[in-house]
Amino acid sequence: MKLSIVIPAYNEEFSIAEVLRRVKAVQLVGIQKEILVIDDASADRTASIAGTITGVRVIRHEKNKGKGGAVKTGIASATGDIVLIQDADLEYDPQDYNAVIQPIVSGTADAVMGSRFLINRLVFWGKNRSPYFVHYLGNKTIVAITNLLYNQSFTDYEGCYKAFSRSLLTQTEIEANGFEFDNELMCKIFRKRIRVSEVPIHYQPRSYENGKKITWRHGLIMLWTIVKWRVLPVASPAVQQSQKAVA
Repeated sequence: MKLSIVIPAYNEEFSIAEVLRRVKAVQLVGIQKEILVIDDASADRTASIAGTITGVRVIRHEKNKGKGGAVKTGIASATGDIVLIQDADLEYDPQDYNAVIQPIVSGTADAVMGSRFLINRLVFWGKNRSPYFVHYLGNKTIVAITNLLYNQSFTDYEGCYKAFSRSLLTQTEIEANGFEFDNELMCKIFRKRIRVSEVPIHYQPRSYENGKKITWRHGLIMLWTIVKWRVLPVASPAVQQSQKAVA
């Protein structure tokens, strides 16, 4: 069995080498790793740094396509049985890979979401309080609305670590190219009644000064995406291609 690790990267020259070191260090028993860095037209040395690391395939966009666009390029290039999404920063711990892919390996799920809230209990008061209270409220709003509209009970939809059987991804066409890619993907999976599991993952948020990119504006787009795909028809790529050909 092979795991394809898709790493969308945009201007991450200060973290990409360490991320790749950690990814390569993960031990997966009986599973081969394929590491794909999708450089989304970075203006810094992200691509050149990643290109010096053995065992890593770098694919570069000439024009910026957004995180979702980079993930789609990675999925199209992946050859593994399982595809896992990894951010190019240091917020997440690759040692969680085994836990994230286990439900797929064991055959109990076709998609797995990592939840930051099953381990971390954020505190918003005192010396060690989190500075991301607005982000937390936004996440909870997205969780509540998604669960309500799609009859689910998961705790986190915005955690980076998600894993899927590659066959599921190739059968699910996604329009979004931004941060809302994950939301559209999961909403369509729920509509298809695919088996989904949730597992705890570790999380250490970085600051905007250190390169954090997601803002409240992206949150509004995510919410619209969640509502939109509750009512729009969901067709397979084969059906959509057939409809385009007829048109």
